[in-house]
Amino acid sequence: MTSDASGDRADEPRAAAAVPRRLYADPGLPDRVFRGVARSGGGLVLAVMLLVGGFLLYRAWLALDRAGWSFLTTAEWAPDAGRFGIAAVLVGTVLIAAVAVCVAVPLATGASLYISEYASPRLRRTLISVVDLMAAVPSVVYGLWGAFFLQDKVLPTARWIATYFGWIPVLGVEGADPDDPLAPASVYTSSTFIAGLVVGMMIAPIICSIMREVFSQAPVGEREGAYALGATRWGMIRSVVLPFGRGGMIGGTMLGLGRALGETIAVFMIISLTFDIQWHVLQSGTSSVSSLIALRYGEASRFGMSALMAAGFALFLMTLIVNFAASSIVARSRSGASSDA
Repeated sequence: MTSDASGDRADEPRAAAAVPRRLYADPGLPDRVFRGVARSGGGLVLAVMLLVGGFLLYRAWLALDRAGWSFLTTAEWAPDAGRFGIAAVLVGTVLIAAVAVCVAVPLATGASLYISEYASPRLRRTLISVVDLMAAVPSVVYGLWGAFFLQDKVLPTARWIATYFGWIPVLGVEGADPDDPLAPASVYTSSTFIAGLVVGMMIAPIICSIMREVFSQAPVGEREGAYALGATRWGMIRSVVLPFGRGGMIGGTMLGLGRALGETIAVFMIISLTFDIQWHVLQSGTSSVSSLIALRYGEASRFGMSALMAAGFALFLMTLIVNFAASSIVARSRSGASSDA
C-alpha cells in the first residue's frame, strides 16, 4: 500500500511534465491596437456587405413575392403589367462578361509575364505605373472610346467572323448576307461582342496587376534550379512561374469577371437594350442587369423600383459568389499560401 502511494507520488511530476505548457508572449500595445483595428475593419466590411444585401432584399421583396421563380425565367420587363423577369438581361450580362474575360485574360497574362520576367528594371517600373493608371481610368472614358472609336474599327472584324464562323450558333448573325459586300453594317453595331471588348479592356489592367504580383513571388530557388538543369527562360516560366501562379491567375480572372458582371456605364453607352434572349454575340442588340437598372431607374413606379431592386439583388448575389470563389482559390494555391506567410 505504501509502495503504491509512493509510486503514484513519483509519477505525478512526470505527468505534470508531460502536459504541454501554454506559452504566451505579450505582443505589446502597438500590436494589440493594430490587431483590433484590422479585426474591426474586416468586421465593418462584412457588416456593410450584409447591410447592402439586406437592404436590396427588403426593397425587392414586394416584386419577388409576386413573381416567384418566374422572375428567373421570364424575358419580358413590364413590372406594372405583372410580367417581368431577368432571363434576358441575365443571359446578356453573362455573355458580355464571358467575351470580356476571353479578351482580357490573354492580354493580361502576356503583359504580366513580360513585366515580371522580360522587362528591364527601369522599363518594369514604367509599365507597372502605366497598368495601374489604366486601371484607374473611369469607365465612362472607356465607354466613350468604345462608342465613338472602337465600334467603327471593329465592324469589319465582326463581319469577317460572322462570314467564316457563322456556322457556330453563337457567332451567327440573323439577317446578314455574307455574300453581299455592300450589306449594311448596322446588324453588327451595339452588340455583345463590342461591349465585351470594351469591358475586357477595362478589366485587363486589374487582372494583369494580380498576375504580375503572383508571378513575381515565384521561389528564386526553383527558378535557379530550372536554369541549372538547362532550361531556357521560357522553359523556366513554363515549369516554375506558371504552375506557381496558377491559383493567382484563376483568382485574378474571377475577380475581373466579378468586375465585368457589374459594369454599367460603359456597357450602357454601347449596347442597344433589348429584352429578348440574344445568344448571337455579334448581332446588334443585347442587355445587362446594370444597364436595365440605369435605363429604367428614373421612370420606375413603386412596384417597378422593387423589381429593379430585385434585379440588383440577383446581380449582387452573382458577383458575391464569383468574388468569394476567387478569394478561396487564391488562398488555397501555392501563391496564396506564400503571400499569406
